[in-house]
Formats: sequence, C-alpha cells, structure tokens
Amino acid sequence: MTEIIVSGMRPTGRLHLGHYHGVLKSWLRLQDEAECYFFIADWHALTTHYETTQGIRAAVWDMLIEWLAVGVDPDKAVLFIQSHVPQHAELALLLGMLTPLSWLERVPTFKDQQEKLRERDLTTFGFLGYPLLMTADILLYDAHKVPVGADQVAHLEISRELARRFNSFYGRDAGAAARVEKGLQALGKRAAKTFSALQRRFQQDGDALAVAEAVEFLGQQAGLSAGMREQLLAQLEGKGREILREPQVLLTAASKMPGLDGQKMSKSYGNTIPLREAPEMVQKKIRTMPTDPARVARTDPGTPEKCPVWALHQIYSGPETQSWVRGGCTTANIGCLDCKQPLIEAVLAEQAPIRERAEYWAARPEQLQEIVHGGAQRARQRAEQTLGRVRAAMGLTHEQRDF
Repeated sequence: MTEIIVSGMRPTGRLHLGHYHGVLKSWLRLQDEAECYFFIADWHALTTHYETTQGIRAAVWDMLIEWLAVGVDPDKAVLFIQSHVPQHAELALLLGMLTPLSWLERVPTFKDQQEKLRERDLTTFGFLGYPLLMTADILLYDAHKVPVGADQVAHLEISRELARRFNSFYGRDAGAAARVEKGLQALGKRAAKTFSALQRRFQQDGDALAVAEAVEFLGQQAGLSAGMREQLLAQLEGKGREILREPQVLLTAASKMPGLDGQKMSKSYGNTIPLREAPEMVQKKIRTMPTDPARVARTDPGTPEKCPVWALHQIYSGPETQSWVRGGCTTANIGCLDCKQPLIEAVLAEQAPIRERAEYWAARPEQLQEIVHGGAQRARQRAEQTLGRVRAAMGLTHEQRDF
C-alpha cells in the first residue's frame, strides 16, 4: 500500500529560504514516494488573525505560487485550499463531541501562543479548538504519516489520541461492553474503582504511565482470566476496530537554515531572506550581516564559528570555498566582504529559477484556480470516504423512512 502523507502551511506571508530548506525540499522528495496531500491552511490562519483577515487572500495565492515555483507538482501531489474542503470542518465538529476539554488545554501551543501573542485576544473557541481542526486535517485522508520536527511531536499526539478515543467508542463489537462489565464485576468494587481511576488518567489526562500501572495492577488480580485482562486493558487504552487511522510521526531533520543574525531563520526574528527577494536586496542583506565581533579592523583575525556568515557557508558553499573562508578569516587574509561574496552568488543562483517560475505562475491566475479546484475535488472525494465511515459509526447515516 502506498503511504499517505498529509502536511499543510498557514498562509501568513511570503515564504523564505528557511521554509525551502526546512519543509519544501522534503515535500519534493515525498511527492515522488507517497500519496501526498498538501494544503494551504487558511482556516488555521483565522485562529490567530481573525481580526485582521485582509492579507489572508493574497497570502494564499502567494503561497501556491511559491510551492509551484520550487517544484511542488500538482500532477504528483494533491494541492488544495483547506476552506475549499468543508469536510475538514464537519469532522472537527464531530470530534469535538468526544474531546475532553482538558486535552485541548494541555496542547503545548495553547499556552505558548497565548504567551507569545499577548497583543492578540486568543481566548476564543477557535483558538482552543485548533487541535481539533488539525486532527481533522490529518484523519480525513487516512494519513499514515505526518512530517513534523522534533519540537512538534507533542502536537501530533492529540491526533493519535483522538483517533484512538474515537475507535474505542465506535469501533467495538456488540459484545465488548458486556465483556468489560463482566471483567469489572470480577475485579470487585474497590479494584474496579482503582481501574477506573487509571483509565481516566490515561484517556482524559494523557498520562502514559497509567497504562503500565494498569498492566501491573490487572496482573495482580487473581479473579481475572487472561481474556478479561486483555479486554479491560483494551478498554483502558481505547482500542477498537479502526475507523480512523492513528497517524504516525514522520520525523523531519531539524532545519539547519540560519537567519541573517545566526538564529534560526524566522519572520518573528526579522532575519529572513524571502524566496523571491529582489537580487539587490539579497546582496544588501548579506553584505550588512553581522560578523565575528573580534574582527574590528580588516587586519584582525576572526573565528568562523562565531560568525553568522559561516553558518550560511555551511549550507551554500562546498569544501573548497569553506576551506578558503576558514583560512582567510583566521589569518585575516580576506575581509568580511570578501567572505560574503561567494555566499551572495550562491543564494542568487538558487533563487534565480525559483523567481523565474514564480513570475510564470503569477501571470497565470486562471491556471492557479484550475489547480486548486482540481485539488479540492480530489481531496473532497477522499475525505468523503472517511466521513462516510465516521457518520455510519456515530449513527448519522439516516435512511429515508415513510411516516
């Protein structure tokens, strides 16, 4: 079976070289290896920018143009705009019916973003429910894997937990409830109360240690058969017939793309080089980058590891150029502007074909519309298959009756 990969980006502005080296290059590889669904998450943009939506429309099309410009291919991957596939909203709503409030409140981004974006009012249902919409994005397409960085693994865990919880409620066979009840009776009231507390710790609080404790606890109960232990443990873990596939993490390499100041390239740091930056601006930005503070005068030797420019050389320069930079810097044989020149040339060479293809696509709005229209049709067809199973499991497929 071909693996299904799902990934999306919020349209919050022009993409930069950090996006290209950190995400888009992996997409180019994945689109040749798997069934990929790449979407522009315009609804997600509203969770933090619901008061200032004016730029979202333009950002959506800019993002699509830049995806195409770097080589993301609509013939290889399904490209679409999230709001063009209403099934995302329906599944998010249905999942919300069975999601404990505490699960949403403990998602790492909930408090982190509230802290970072204090100037915005994020005490909204939409912001709290962001993980539900994210989960719907993933589960709708039966994703096998979701590409995430190491710092985002915890964010995906709620999607896995919700799939598990849904399957536990709606994927049980008719006799499962009776077998669980029989097992609880065999435990006795006091032990059954302990088991229920362990179940709450795992299912509501997300405490993974509760599973190991339950295994040990059930193993100590002499009145239980092996079958009863297995059924009770399945009950605690929320295991049932798979209606929604539990997605797995596809761990991506940490982005090594440094910004102009040596920190990770990010718009929030103001240290980016946009994918379509004008050549003269690229040259100006790199020429004015800070360097090793020890190089006050041209004749002062420096240490490459203390210089943000060296970090970019490790991305763009080959061994010969890096050797020349290191030797020239440590001996003061070259100046900082000399060091920056091959870097400028390398960045401009990388951007030139991207800029050219972006101009091509920007001049063809009708083709862009056709791409997202076709992508949304394919996405809706795939999403509807999943929603059909979900509706049936929840008793929402009502046949017409004569009254």
